[in-house]
Amino acid sequence: MSKTTRATKALDAAGVAYVLHPYEYKADAEAKGLQAAHALGLAPQTVLKTLMAWVGNQAVCVVIPCDRRVSLKKLARARGDKSARMMDVADAERRTGYKVGGISPLGQQRQTPMLIEIIKFKASSLWINAGQRGLLLELPADRIGAVLQARACSLCE
Repeated sequence: MSKTTRATKALDAAGVAYVLHPYEYKADAEAKGLQAAHALGLAPQTVLKTLMAWVGNQAVCVVIPCDRRVSLKKLARARGDKSARMMDVADAERRTGYKVGGISPLGQQRQTPMLIEIIKFKASSLWINAGQRGLLLELPADRIGAVLQARACSLCE
């Protein structure tokens, strides 16, 4: 397993400290983020999943805790639109350059606006996908929004 991904290169270039956490990826897991949290013994609300969606005709990257579900109505409202839909697998992989189950909000091939759920709990670290299946990045919780250059808003059901 490669420990260098476009996501880690982006963090290295920005001078952001992180810790890599490999885990056994299970392709048949229904909820990949929950499976990762369980494999690493982490609280599910501290592991963030990356979702790709369309709001109107614009691609949007959405980062939310892995134990939550995105509200498409809230997502559309956050972008000033009336409707949103999830991006299909082929579009998400083509747009990000990552495989589903390994999509990171960092180092995507095409820049897209990024939104992150407002985190309402205290944690010293949060974990996001490192751009490879079976590999998470640990980042300081108080810097996650700045690191991702994401706008925080209420996105979950």
